[in-house]
Amino acid sequence: MTDKSEFKENSQAVQAHLGITQSVIQRMASNCASCKGWAIALVSAILVIVADKGKPQYVLIAAIPVILFWVLDAYYLALEKMFRKSYNIFIERLHSGKLKADDLYAILPTGNILINFLCSLFSFSIWPLYLTLFVMIWLAKKLVM
Repeated sequence: MTDKSEFKENSQAVQAHLGITQSVIQRMASNCASCKGWAIALVSAILVIVADKGKPQYVLIAAIPVILFWVLDAYYLALEKMFRKSYNIFIERLHSGKLKADDLYAILPTGNILINFLCSLFSFSIWPLYLTLFVMIWLAKKLVM
């Protein structure tokens, strides 16, 4: 069995595990930002085309990317929260001396994905942007008619 003294904060294995976990969390945060950027770009492009053609019946097409990116953004935020929880549990085990060799390099999200996803759908970091996009679509429909 591995001795607990191997798993100190400055251990290479611990540092590597923390680095990997942090990079996964950063990737999820970056994916959230990309979702927002793509949603704004696509909705804007669709609304410009609809306004140029003067066909208000096509305005609702802009709602499709809003819904898709809202769901995708919430999914990435849920994963980010779950990986952060996993990271915090790892740190807690490290400081309490309960860290085992099996805990190293096991980068798995912790928690229920469905509950985290549903909470993330209505997170303050997500819903204001997508609500604003829906309002833009509604306004475009009213103004183009």
